[in-house]
Amino acid sequence: MSTDAFADREKGFEAKYKLDQEQEFRAQARRNRLFGLWAASKLGKAGPDAEAYAKTVVAADFTKPGHDDVLEKVAADLAAAGQTATMSDLKVEYDAALMAARKQVASESSSS
Repeated sequence: MSTDAFADREKGFEAKYKLDQEQEFRAQARRNRLFGLWAASKLGKAGPDAEAYAKTVVAADFTKPGHDDVLEKVAADLAAAGQTATMSDLKVEYDAALMAARKQVASESSSS
């Protein structure tokens, strides 16, 4: 392979990596929104109230590094409303929301 071919291949890998990272970021933000909507339904919220609550869940992800802040916020909100949910239950829903979000983001990317 020529030097140009290696450089082109490297640029291709870099572009794919960048796209993958952007899609994962979008999927994680979408996951937080979906998880927030799930929690909102548990809290008896619907429509604009559910959307507003989901936005607070998305914002909670910027509180500290990692994703525990999102889980902690939802756990505290559910507990304050008298809802019982273990951290294990929340993680299952959180992971399910991520899988759904990744499918949605991939679908959007392939259709554009």
